[in-house]
Amino acid sequence: MSTTIEAETIDELIADCADIPSSLRVETDVPRPVLVALPWSVDDACHAQVADLDLYV
Repeated sequence: MSTTIEAETIDELIADCADIPSSLRVETDVPRPVLVALPWSVDDACHAQVADLDLYV
């Protein structure tokens, strides 16, 4: 029976990932997608949600 110890912090997780042998890592030539934020605007419904915001601040 094997015991798996899970990382309790992000630092431990990063260290665990860094310990993965390069022979087990998959290198691909597939380009990563470029994420482009779409333009946005505030419509009436969105504005109505915060119309009275100054009363709470």
